[in-house]
Amino acid sequence: MLNFLRTLNRYVAMAVGLLFLVCAGIVLVDVILRRLGSSLGGTDEISGYVMAIGTAWGMAFALLELAHVRIDFLRTYATQAIRAWLDLLALFSLSVVVTLVAFQSWPVLRTTLKNGSTANTPLETPLMLVQIPWFAGWVWFALMAWLLFMVSTWMTVKGEFLETEKAIGVFAEHESLK
Repeated sequence: MLNFLRTLNRYVAMAVGLLFLVCAGIVLVDVILRRLGSSLGGTDEISGYVMAIGTAWGMAFALLELAHVRIDFLRTYATQAIRAWLDLLALFSLSVVVTLVAFQSWPVLRTTLKNGSTANTPLETPLMLVQIPWFAGWVWFALMAWLLFMVSTWMTVKGEFLETEKAIGVFAEHESLK
């Protein structure tokens, strides 16, 4: 299950990376055009939208790749079993918070859809084009967090503490440099 989730999120990360590359290309073209006395206009707005969407979708990838920052000073002195339970507590807390963010994002999108809102900018971007993938990214992150929590809980209950640590643990800086 974890390998499937990691593979799925790698594809999502590649799509987000492609989105960032396209955005960087647009900004590059705009910079060159500015040197020539012209401009595409709105690249700052577009790059902000891309950053919001990319961040929302990229969080699940970071979670499954153990790239989120955690303070692990308590784990250093704990047994393998206690570390697994502390990791589960951290993942549970993250899952709850991300779910709350996703739930609180829905009213923003709902209002946009109801009102047909557009950005208060020269581009007048229909905000639903930005907020739908942004909201979907938060929902995806919450779903991945809860799936990872369930799988990790199952491993921990079965006593597979090393596997749990590999799935949701943290790595000390000296271990990552090897």
